[in-house]
Amino acid sequence: MRGQLTRRTPLADNGRMIKILLVEDNAAMREMLASIIAEKGYAVDAVADVASGLALLKKNDYAVIVSDLQLPDMDGLGFLKKTRDLQLPFLILTAYGSIEKAVEAIKEGAYDFIAKPVDPDYLLLMIEKALAATHIARENLVLREVLRSETGRTAIIGSSRELLQEAEKVRQVAQTPATVLLRGESGTGKELFARAVHALSPRRDRPFITINSASIPDNLLENELFGHEKGSYTGAHMRQVGKLELAQGGTFFFDEIGDFPLQLQGKILRVLEEKSITRLGGARAIALDIRFIFATNQDLERAVAEKRFRQDLYFRITSFPIVLPPLRERRDDILLLADHFARKLSLEVRKREFSLAPAARKKLLAYPWPGNVRELQNTIERAVIIGAGPVIRPEEIILPGRPFPVSEGMNLNGGLKEVGARARALAEKQKIAQVLGETGFNRTQAAEILQVSYKTLLDKIKEYGLAEKD
Repeated sequence: MRGQLTRRTPLADNGRMIKILLVEDNAAMREMLASIIAEKGYAVDAVADVASGLALLKKNDYAVIVSDLQLPDMDGLGFLKKTRDLQLPFLILTAYGSIEKAVEAIKEGAYDFIAKPVDPDYLLLMIEKALAATHIARENLVLREVLRSETGRTAIIGSSRELLQEAEKVRQVAQTPATVLLRGESGTGKELFARAVHALSPRRDRPFITINSASIPDNLLENELFGHEKGSYTGAHMRQVGKLELAQGGTFFFDEIGDFPLQLQGKILRVLEEKSITRLGGARAIALDIRFIFATNQDLERAVAEKRFRQDLYFRITSFPIVLPPLRERRDDILLLADHFARKLSLEVRKREFSLAPAARKKLLAYPWPGNVRELQNTIERAVIIGAGPVIRPEEIILPGRPFPVSEGMNLNGGLKEVGARARALAEKQKIAQVLGETGFNRTQAAEILQVSYKTLLDKIKEYGLAEKD
């Protein structure tokens, strides 16, 4: 094939080569552009004319086409029209005098144009943006049916096989009245999945009510759920309707059911079996018409074995489990989610669109994301706030630093048991302080990330003398 130049690069993280087709008739320019693109980790097939490019398109899968506007056998506009059915992002290279024709190409469906002389950084930026666009619009599944909820909530975004398998279960169960259990670490998007089940169900126009036991003190939780009658206890000056009653006809989401107090678990089981409640201090049973969804970040099987969770309730809520994989197990989704958050948050905060620099993307991929999607969203939001934009640089991606050595500031006197206890306390204090700092001392959110109950976190904050000013 005349004028063809092929550059080979290492495989991408997901095992697939990201391939770029470059069509440029000037040999020196073709060589230079191919080198720039290849150095950033892409595979490049570079040819001199449209005929050669069309031949390669029949044999290879490309992610982006970069083409000169003026070519010997056909102009770039004609090339664009011939490749339109492939729905590939098409970048036009154009000299200053042909800008008008480049604009015409954009109207015909080109992704964008790049003026000559080509700025290498700008070329790479446009390729990155084109790849992000095609990931979201075509190659990566954005669970379109699940996401189009009338609530306007953030979409469930992902392309990994693990996530899509669980998303398919959402579609399967949504139209049924079955009780659903969402399992996964904190920050994996359990509430988002719960809202998706509700949005796809026949109850979509009715209330979606949620309660998180980890964020409500035990002595108030029963009242929140069931409500009370006037005079049922000291201070009950009027009737209060509980959250279960407010969900009539809709969906009730029990978040972090694994943290529910043991003494209340029997009452939850009775609600599920009898489909009715009685307000505190009341005598009349109130019939419920509710679809129940539960979520937990805990090992319920272990909790049952340790007598911290009722076995009969466990069997009642585990009829249809959906398991949300942690972000570290769906690494293909990290950049997809980061691009989504960068666009969404920059438009909300800065009223203009931000994108991620290649080095920033590399930094995101190298981090294990123990806080999952929530931590990623917070990180991107922080970068948007502190960054000048429109490109988020790696130094604006602020990640938790390496923890202090356990021995620092710690008394090593005594036996191994004593030293071990002090080491544990120091590590706990540092971890809690780190998470409180990351969440702006939001104790509810911190408890979720640390995977402890709200009450446990409050006790630890008091024990270690942690304060917001610190």
